[in-house]
Amino acid sequence: MMRIKEHPVLDFECNAGFVAGKKITFFYNDREVEAYEGDTIAAALHDFGVRKLGESPNLHRPRGLFCAIGNCSSCFMVVDGVPNSRVCIMKVKQGMDVKEQVGKGNIL
Repeated sequence: MMRIKEHPVLDFECNAGFVAGKKITFFYNDREVEAYEGDTIAAALHDFGVRKLGESPNLHRPRGLFCAIGNCSSCFMVVDGVPNSRVCIMKVKQGMDVKEQVGKGNIL
C-alpha cells in the first residue's frame, strides 16, 4: 500500500497509521477504486497506483502530485463533470466520477 498518512493542510483521522474511515468506492477513468472516507482524491489515487494525474496544457507533459495543498495546477482533474478540480484537497465521496484532464479542462 502507498497510503499518504500526513498532509500539510488537511487532517487525516488516523488509527495506528491507517485512516480510520470506512471503505468506499469511486470511479477513476471508468475503473472502480476503493478508498477510505476522509481521503483526498489524490491520496486515494496514489494508493491505487496512479502517479500521472494529467498533462500540461501546451506541451502535454505528464503531471503528478506536486504541492498537495491546492496552490499549483498539477492535480487538476474532472470530478463529477467539473473540470479543473484540485484533487489534492478534495475529499473522495462514494460513487464520485473522476476523470483525467487533458489541457485546460478537456476530458481524456
